[in-house]
Amino acid sequence: MTRIGGHTGRQEERPGARRDELGRRGFVRGAAGAVATGALLAGAGAAPAVGVPAEGRRIRVVAEERVDERLLRLTVDSPALGGTEAVELLVPTDWDRRGPDAGWPTLYLLPGGDGEPTIWTEQHRVQDLDEFRQVLVVMTAMPLFGFHTDWWNGGAGGPPAVETFHVHELIPLLERAYGAGRRRAVGGDSQGGYGALGYAARHPGLFRAVASYSGPLHPLAHPEVWLGGARLFGIDGTAIWGDPVAQRANWRAHDPYFLADRLGGTPVYISAGDGTMGMLDDPDREDDPVIPGTEEVAESFPDNVVSLTEGVIGRESRATAERLIAAGTPVTAHFYPGTHTGTYGWRELRLSMPLLLGALLG
Repeated sequence: MTRIGGHTGRQEERPGARRDELGRRGFVRGAAGAVATGALLAGAGAAPAVGVPAEGRRIRVVAEERVDERLLRLTVDSPALGGTEAVELLVPTDWDRRGPDAGWPTLYLLPGGDGEPTIWTEQHRVQDLDEFRQVLVVMTAMPLFGFHTDWWNGGAGGPPAVETFHVHELIPLLERAYGAGRRRAVGGDSQGGYGALGYAARHPGLFRAVASYSGPLHPLAHPEVWLGGARLFGIDGTAIWGDPVAQRANWRAHDPYFLADRLGGTPVYISAGDGTMGMLDDPDREDDPVIPGTEEVAESFPDNVVSLTEGVIGRESRATAERLIAAGTPVTAHFYPGTHTGTYGWRELRLSMPLLLGALLG
């Protein structure tokens, strides 16, 4: 059943601090950041395997730390990224006993634009959810403002190839050596929400369910916002997909809005705020400063929009949800008053769990 609108029932508020809107876990959280069939989702046939990059070099684990009973932290050396990156695993009960061939249902959680996997344990508290004792939860990282993309780099390609890192290096590694199975789902916060929907569309059948929490799902609709966000952190945003006019075809090829017909029967959860003050916002928060180059976009929103980032994301998420529905994809969407803070992601992860776990365990 397709649903657009708000959830009913009591809304839970996560205790704890909110992120600074323009900190490394603030604006960057969202300023950056294929045909699955019903038969596949019903369990007819195995999910597709993914392999190593064409050059044959393999990702390798260079450090492994057991943080606590269930949390394992890996440092991996990635040819696609041209360096090392972190990965955190929240392992299920009996993970140690069952070994690397267990084939656990696996939930991949993608980070926002800061690239840090720790958002899921520090802010979204995935370790507190008993339901995740039945699945392997993989919390990935990426370079700052990586946008879950193999960068264009003026047409030369090369590092950072974030999509290759996640899809062609990391998933095979975890399925080979850490008990991950081919019943996969994916969710993401901010840029990670973009990555979740984009990966699912660009790699048909790879994931059984997808969730985006405040993801920029139609970047070509507001390229000045995402290019301006990159500039805030000293990054040339055109290195990601190129110029939005000259390399429009590449932008379209990486824009979930234009890939909507590739999701097929994959269940999708999409949530986003409208940029106004919501029930989980700090009443003393300040308005987002206007990013240079985005003045015209800012003027298109009402005066009560205090978070331009989330206002833009809300527009993009609604447009993409409607396009997915028109293409026949089962969509559950939750649009609400709210800004671009991690507190909403904490709530939306929990509201999306029936959809994600239904695909993994059903």
